Amino acid sequence: MIPLEYSLTLSAVLFTLGVIGVLVRRNVIVLLMCVELMLNAVNLSFVALSDHLNSAEGLLYVFFVMTVAAAEASVGLAIVVSLVRARNTVYADEVDLLKG
Repeated sequence: MIPLEYSLTLSAVLFTLGVIGVLVRRNVIVLLMCVELMLNAVNLSFVALSDHLNSAEGLLYVFFVMTVAAAEASVGLAIVVSLVRARNTVYADEVDLLKG
């Protein structure tokens, strides 16, 4: 059995990597992948705490987070495809579609 501290440390490291990726990278696809990494880090902590506390509530939260992640991925990829068609770029710095 894996100790709780190891799981939570791995979750914190993965979440930190996701945050750094969101703050540093400019590619929209990489930004979406970093957001997914952060969501998976949260899922890992939910599962670890659920196992530690012998409760099923954490697993229910994981189900809902996975549902939101799937919706975010589909909507995000649709936006990226639309962005590539309109501007021919995937870099977040070059997007000014909402400027008036």
